[in-house]
Amino acid sequence: MSETTPYEKLGINEDASFEEVRDARDRLMNTLKGDEQQQEAIEAAYDAVLMDRLRARQAGTLKVPDRIRFPEKVATETLSKPTVAQTTASAPNWLVNSLDTPNNQEILTCSGVFAGLGILSIWRPDVAPTWLALAWMASIFFLTRKERKFWRSVTISFIAICVATLLGLLIEQMPAFMSETFPGPIAMAFMLVVIWLVSCFVR
Repeated sequence: MSETTPYEKLGINEDASFEEVRDARDRLMNTLKGDEQQQEAIEAAYDAVLMDRLRARQAGTLKVPDRIRFPEKVATETLSKPTVAQTTASAPNWLVNSLDTPNNQEILTCSGVFAGLGILSIWRPDVAPTWLALAWMASIFFLTRKERKFWRSVTISFIAICVATLLGLLIEQMPAFMSETFPGPIAMAFMLVVIWLVSCFVR
């Protein structure tokens, strides 16, 4: 029965990178805590692998990664690629400052409120202006909770209502969505979606 090689003791291939060798050693050392004999065997295998790599490099048989052989090339490529932060920074400041990234709880709360208004508007379409007024107040509440700027929230939510109303009017012009009263159920749904988007993702 052949003796286990240092690579096999570490559970890695002979072409594993240095990072993989080190990670394998660290993982096994943590797994074998309390077993000094096994830990010594892992350390010996790790040292043997490093010595084998050193001899192979001196003999010219070890392939050195390009990032080590040509560090200036890798650095140039890294600099030439725009990062996410740079891409975000290139956007207008007013746009970046106006957008919000709410957490799941905030999205669910806001969605629940507007979904409830949507259900009410289907149940009682004859009082659609009341549901729109409640949607406006809900929007003011959610926006104010983010920045604590009441009048700014009133302005943003009012703009959202205006945009939503224009969208509703456009939808009502389509023969398939015409209704006796404005807004009809379909137009109302689109209007609530617009107000919901502003309430959730604008600050």
